[in-house]
Amino acid sequence: MNKRFTRVLATSLAAASLLGTLGACSKGSASSSSEGANEITMWTHNAGNPEELKAIEDVVAAYNSSSDAKAKVKVQAFPQDSYNDSVVSAASAGNLPCIVDIDGPNVPNWAWAEYLQPLNLSTDLTSNLPSTVAKWDGETYAVGYYDVALAMMARASDLKAAGVRVATIEEPWTAAEFQDALTKLKALGKWEHPLDMGTAGTGEWLPYAYSPMLQSFGGDLVNRDGFQSADGVLNGDKAVEWAGWFRGLVDQGFMAQKSGKDSTQDFLNNKSAILYTGSWAADKAKAALGDDLVVMPTVDLGNGPKIGGASWQWGVTSGCENAEAAMDYLSYSLKPENLAAVAKATGTIPATNDAAALIPAFAEGGANRIFMEFSRNYAVMRPETPAYPFIATEFGKAAQDVLAGADPQGALDKAAKAIDANIKSNGGYQK
Repeated sequence: MNKRFTRVLATSLAAASLLGTLGACSKGSASSSSEGANEITMWTHNAGNPEELKAIEDVVAAYNSSSDAKAKVKVQAFPQDSYNDSVVSAASAGNLPCIVDIDGPNVPNWAWAEYLQPLNLSTDLTSNLPSTVAKWDGETYAVGYYDVALAMMARASDLKAAGVRVATIEEPWTAAEFQDALTKLKALGKWEHPLDMGTAGTGEWLPYAYSPMLQSFGGDLVNRDGFQSADGVLNGDKAVEWAGWFRGLVDQGFMAQKSGKDSTQDFLNNKSAILYTGSWAADKAKAALGDDLVVMPTVDLGNGPKIGGASWQWGVTSGCENAEAAMDYLSYSLKPENLAAVAKATGTIPATNDAAALIPAFAEGGANRIFMEFSRNYAVMRPETPAYPFIATEFGKAAQDVLAGADPQGALDKAAKAIDANIKSNGGYQK
């Protein structure tokens, strides 16, 4: 089986297994046939997200109207659910556009598939939040305008009534304190389940939300020394301890095995006392609860609080016939005012301090500045390996099985075995 077909097959299967996330696709050898010498095409997954799409289109319009533009940029937007398939099909046909957006943790897979080229940008432009720059094999392949951060939200009045202190960056809750807090909150009798951790979630939510807790226990998704095996880290003693603790939250009645579809709204409707969610929920929660809302770091389960790093980012395809113009546009788009405009429209964490200073909520002392601090202090990049899409799928299955009551050791052994087999069958995902 030739190398190109092997990569098409491996990455297409990974993409198909990741509903709602951007998986990998095949090697692309040419840019879109609709592009000319003075026009390049940019694809985005934001067709169903009007606020972000408009912000991106505004940046593109400003670039196109500038006298220094090296080419006209044309935006083509896809709904997120179909974006995956569109990219896979285009890459298989060697018909990718010049610029694509990519879910950050999947960038190494795209780079391994040899259809992304390293970015030729000033280091000043990529000196962002570490989690907004995607690297593989020592080179930068994508850069993002923003990130998001996981946190816990609660009502100050509920914590006070239960005699529970507010966790802080300086003093996050320990595992024992978290257990005590949940016990005291449940004893108030106000909620069937005082904790909502979004257990109805699927797809990339599962590794994004729950692998940081595994890492805080001392386990991981894969051995990061070479990324060649999950055995011993995904199914070792610390990982099994995490799985037992995770299922224990259900067994003790602290959280539902399957939460409601909209955990944020359930929290605002007072169906839970503590919500585990992301920075994207902050503005809505603040508007509803005002000063009673408290935003806290995730729990220190032994190795410090951890949260997932990286969100959607931008890269240039290897087949782009006008890579100079594509790089020029990306450089332009990374100006502080552009980053700020996108972050403001999306309620996300701007990638740089200069951009944050332009948004009152994220400037020093702003109401949402704490999320930037969470990102800087706690973000762990999902494993920077081309195997990640497969790893994510297998971990997601294991997490759901554990929630459903499966034997922790057995569920994690099964995932580790599948991951190791996948890595081996793809030659270790070597460049």
